[in-house]
Amino acid sequence: MRRITSILLALVLGAVPAMAAPDVGAAWDWQLGESVRAPQGIEIFDTDPDSASARTIAQLNARGVYTICYVSVGTLENYRDDRRDFPRSVVGRVYGDWPDERFLDVRQLDVLLPLMQARFQRCKDMGFDAIEPDNMDVYDNESGFRISRRDGIRYIKALADMAHGMGLEIGQKNVPEITRQLIGSMDFVITEDCFSDGWCEDVSAYTRAGKPVLAAEYTDTGVSWAAACAYGRANGYSMILKDRDLSAALQTCP
Repeated sequence: MRRITSILLALVLGAVPAMAAPDVGAAWDWQLGESVRAPQGIEIFDTDPDSASARTIAQLNARGVYTICYVSVGTLENYRDDRRDFPRSVVGRVYGDWPDERFLDVRQLDVLLPLMQARFQRCKDMGFDAIEPDNMDVYDNESGFRISRRDGIRYIKALADMAHGMGLEIGQKNVPEITRQLIGSMDFVITEDCFSDGWCEDVSAYTRAGKPVLAAEYTDTGVSWAAACAYGRANGYSMILKDRDLSAALQTCP
């Protein structure tokens, strides 16, 4: 029913609904590097809008590939073209090992939602089908703001409503501890190192609901790739092995 409601809202707003998320277990790749080369044989491709052209996205869409647009919704990266649009009042502390990023005060919906809407619109204009909203876990970090988990959930749900109203789909990114609160609003989930860190089961509600789990493991963890693949096959997770830079290098399960 939510999907139908979102489509009707999109039509009212003049938006074209996104291609529906592929089935559980769909083959995918995820590249955030500067040189994007989408491989053959995938059904889902996730990339940064600064790394791909609208022509590349159109070519992927013509192949029937579901395209996901990376947007950091919880931090401000100092290399983005719109960085000066964010008032100082919403910009907090530097994000740990990522000196180019600062946390955002996700409590300030009146400020952040219009800024994120502009980012989502850019994704839509480029032809993307969906949004990967990164850094959802501001509430679990030393952001410089007194942000609660409830604040974080409210922001994420507002972003989901906005994306659906624009005819875009949207996924959960990590934050397994709030899966129960988010699954009704999200179309898929993207995980990082859920197998090596032992929390893949925490997002299993997605596959039970017929929604994809896009699970990326990283090469620097020493993960048993054979074991990860066995888990993925048994549970319908789309497992890939990537380097931390999310370059074009890709290993899939045999």
